Amino acid sequence: MATAQEKPDEQSDPKSPTLVSQRRSSTTQLNPGEISRPMNLQRIAQRKAQVNNYPKNNKLEKLGIYSSCKADETCKCNGWKNPNPAPTPAQPSRLELPTPLANLEDPCRSCNHQLAAHVSHLENVAEEEINRMLSIVVDVEHLFLCVHKEEDADTKQVYFYLFKLLRKCILQMSKPSVETALGSTPPFEEPSIQKGIINFVFHKFGHLAQKDFQTMYELAKMFLHCLKHWKLETPTARKQRDETDDVTDYKLNYSRWLCFCHVPSFCDSLTRYEATHIFGRTFLRSVFSTLRRQLLEKFRAEKDKMPPEKRTLVMTHFPRFLSMLEEEVYSANSPIWDPEFKPNSTNTTSRPQSPIDGNTDPTITTSTTSMGGRITITQATPPPSGNDDGQDATPTSLSARRTLRASTMAVTAMHGSGLSFEKRKLNEDAVEEPKRPKFEDIPMEVLTEVLSTITDPKAMVGPEKSFFSPHIARDEAARAEEQKGMISFHVIGNSITRKPSRETLTWLIGLQNVFSHQLPRMPKEYITRLVFDTKHKTLTLVKDKRVIGGICFRMFPTQGFSEIVFCAVTSDEQVKGYGTHLMNHLKDYHLKHGMLHFLTFADEFAIGYFKKQGFSKEIRLTKSAFTGYIKDYEGATLMGCQLNPKIVYTEFSQIIHKQKEIVKKLIERKQEQERKVYPGLTCFKEGVRQIPIESVPGLIDAGWRPSPEKPKVSTMTEDQLQNAFKMVLNATKNHNSAWPFLKPVERTAAPDYYEYIKYPMDLRTMSERLKSKYYCSKKLFVADMQRIFTNCRAYNAADTEYVRYANALEKFFMNKIKEFNLMDDD
Repeated sequence: MATAQEKPDEQSDPKSPTLVSQRRSSTTQLNPGEISRPMNLQRIAQRKAQVNNYPKNNKLEKLGIYSSCKADETCKCNGWKNPNPAPTPAQPSRLELPTPLANLEDPCRSCNHQLAAHVSHLENVAEEEINRMLSIVVDVEHLFLCVHKEEDADTKQVYFYLFKLLRKCILQMSKPSVETALGSTPPFEEPSIQKGIINFVFHKFGHLAQKDFQTMYELAKMFLHCLKHWKLETPTARKQRDETDDVTDYKLNYSRWLCFCHVPSFCDSLTRYEATHIFGRTFLRSVFSTLRRQLLEKFRAEKDKMPPEKRTLVMTHFPRFLSMLEEEVYSANSPIWDPEFKPNSTNTTSRPQSPIDGNTDPTITTSTTSMGGRITITQATPPPSGNDDGQDATPTSLSARRTLRASTMAVTAMHGSGLSFEKRKLNEDAVEEPKRPKFEDIPMEVLTEVLSTITDPKAMVGPEKSFFSPHIARDEAARAEEQKGMISFHVIGNSITRKPSRETLTWLIGLQNVFSHQLPRMPKEYITRLVFDTKHKTLTLVKDKRVIGGICFRMFPTQGFSEIVFCAVTSDEQVKGYGTHLMNHLKDYHLKHGMLHFLTFADEFAIGYFKKQGFSKEIRLTKSAFTGYIKDYEGATLMGCQLNPKIVYTEFSQIIHKQKEIVKKLIERKQEQERKVYPGLTCFKEGVRQIPIESVPGLIDAGWRPSPEKPKVSTMTEDQLQNAFKMVLNATKNHNSAWPFLKPVERTAAPDYYEYIKYPMDLRTMSERLKSKYYCSKKLFVADMQRIFTNCRAYNAADTEYVRYANALEKFFMNKIKEFNLMDDD
């Protein structure tokens, strides 16, 4: 590990990209006590993606560990054991150990039967089913940690039960089901807590005016949100707090809560339920007193951080709300728990009809990290099957970040109280997403004919007038040399478990010389230590049996990224496309190992190179994934690159070139079909100075139409313009969908918001600008408002409630500016 004193003053030849970083020498162990944190949920998703990308033999080995031997009926071995296990680290963690590659002929260390005998039942199983079972294996590994790290006996017992259940599902190739073990299936009581709270609001406050009713409605949503994301105390802790309390029923509900609500938040092999949907009055009675006390304590502790309107809501109205609810919870004759309860129809006119605590996005669930009420929004369900750009989604950090970003935005409404709740009902006239234009597919026979005219399908490249065309890809020359065998690429590294070959050591020494020569300001000792470090690998470029370049990197499989440390090509071999081809080979290598992210610290001379290779300063990996693994380097810029698993990067430029040729040929065919030659203009020879444009032959046939004349806009004085801005802005702020945009997003609520949104805007800022007469034109005013909606859609997923609020508010705003004649000046 490089210390602070060992950091060199990084300078380099402008031709050679230079990069280096410092890192921790040990990996961070996964703590089951924090298993619900976003970082660890992301690790689980990354782990499942990594396992799904294993080679077939490695997948079978992984499942063979949990599969009984089928060699003969007398063998009692219940799982294949690798004869050459990986060395045990000082702090063992089944999540951190790499899975060694095995062959089907390898014998079991326990029964001596081959791996094939343990996985013979998987020979004809579909790949999708194999991946499903591997997902269960990852959940089993996490539960294994939970069992061994959990101190509470009741919780440990439930973890162990679920651990055995999932192992049995792997053995039997079945889907897990925990309903029969707990006596009944969800929901466990009718009506549910959610339904009871809705009934309570209409029963107690249905007669109030709309504004007062809305306040109580919001308090109900806040209460349900807290309950839904609260971490229950263990039966043992409850018994110690009150020795007279009979915890038998509570213990049963606690076990159900663990099995159906808590554990599925990080083990998505199990079905996830919301506590407010499956539990009822009995459960609420058991937790209400503790929940109420801790909520009020939380509010008192944070009241000074709240805005005045929020402080009044939670310090004045909320305690009274809880007191009235407590009477109904413990009352034997309360009507709100009647399954047939119906609110008085005369009191429900124009009342909110949306679910009072619904999370409309099924990909977002929540969990808590402590009984003290700290609420953390995290991803707890499998990533969707597709993403925004139409590519197959994988459970990588990108999809995790999308869900986590949408989830974090859900906390934006917390206003300092530590709690999140929806503030107003979405208007029913919300704007629908615009439909994408439909394009006609090109007939396959046409496409086949075009392909046959431009390319040999085996070569995957179209004809060029010369090999070194001005539009040739940067790596084309290097690719041609590789195909001729003039250059080769090898991933090598030092090892202490087996003796490296003489060739490997020669190449490592050559790499050390290349890096030292191209990076003269870097200490040779530092370069040597990293190149020969067993945790680092180097992609080596060899030409004429001589090392001419390479990329030194370190992989962090549990974190889902690799750090690029050095990248250099000898000066006499530069400007030949070797650097681009090196990086493309490195990308393909990482895709084969399930790694989708690069990070590097690049100096000012290397930034241009990395930008060409797809790196940017916008890091799409969550900060928690790499914090502590790599450290900032003075004078360098952190850059990241996210890989697309559907791309073969070493062939990418060829494919793009081929696509361009196809499009070019299709355009030519279309032009030949529709080409028509019109007579030229002869009127100018006769002395005509000008003619109407529509009289040009063929112009109308080609689709040209005169632009409609714009209606004359009545001019407005400056005072009239400012008054119109003020009226439109006030109307927008008072709209039901405006509450998420009333003030700037707080960093405590959405820590990464300003990393993605470089130009934030909100209605409060617009009001301040209006007072200072910043808006001297209609364009400025409309542009700032549009910036609010654009930022919302850029940060949040398309199916979140915040995007729907933005759509509704945008439609209202556009109608208002039309009403006040505030459309763009031109």
